[in-house]
Amino acid sequence: MLFKRLARHLLTSRATVNRYFPPSCIAALKGAISASETTHRGEIRFAIEAALPPLRVLRGVSARERALEVFSDLRVWDTDDNSGVLVYVLLADRAIEIVADRGINLRTANGTWLRIAQTMQEAFSHGRYEAGALAGIGAISQELARHLPASDRNPNELDDDITLL
Repeated sequence: MLFKRLARHLLTSRATVNRYFPPSCIAALKGAISASETTHRGEIRFAIEAALPPLRVLRGVSARERALEVFSDLRVWDTDDNSGVLVYVLLADRAIEIVADRGINLRTANGTWLRIAQTMQEAFSHGRYEAGALAGIGAISQELARHLPASDRNPNELDDDITLL
């Protein structure tokens, strides 16, 4: 199992990211995030990583562990309402992890983020990467708008760009 995972990570490159998430898709995702953030006080970040370095795979670093690192590195936690949400896609593992800061995580029902990730994964498994990612952004936005609706003071605290790692 470890060697299969290692092989997947060695064979998955930035070209794979570009194939599944071409520039037009990246632009659509960025636009969806920007539009969604006008409806709530949350912040959505979307990060895509082709693969982990071989040594990290051999050490058993999971997609969830890496997502938590990225959450910290991108400072998704650094918002006034503690309402940042990271969508992390690790292509080599075919994994989607959603990490939400405590200000929104405490307000949502158990399993919410997992359900959204599973919906995205279903679309991805059928080759519908843009549709799956947009559905995920939409579902996250609905949760944020339900629990933290936009107010008069609604700054854009985090960059809306899609991060390619």
